[in-house]
Amino acid sequence: MILKENNHREVIDSYNQEDWQPLLDLIPRIESIPKFDLSGPIETDDSGAIKIPHVKEVPVIREFREAVYEIPIMIDFGWVSWDEGRSMARDESFNYDSIDIPTKCKLITAIVRNDRFCEGALSDAFESGLILKILKSIQKQVE
Repeated sequence: MILKENNHREVIDSYNQEDWQPLLDLIPRIESIPKFDLSGPIETDDSGAIKIPHVKEVPVIREFREAVYEIPIMIDFGWVSWDEGRSMARDESFNYDSIDIPTKCKLITAIVRNDRFCEGALSDAFESGLILKILKSIQKQVE
């Protein structure tokens, strides 16, 4: 399910800790994984065509993707042109505790949606620690 932009704040703000638990339960698992992209060298078939998908994700990434749609925290908004979110995600020292949970959900939405167009974007966000930072910040706010 995807939330509408016009009421996403009310819906997300109504969630309690139990609603967030599927994502929060992933935190220790994410912390224990040393590498999120299991891709090897680019593989081709007999004709020389590149085999798709190239990126092979660890299971926790699939579980994360499923949870963000099931809770739901995915938001229908213009994430492609959301420069503020792009700036936050690129700033390694950004303090995610300084933004509210709906804004964190917008960041997650942008990352997950971008992965559909740029294979490996979600794995990269896990690998860089971005997803873990966002989830830990959500955890602080809901506990």
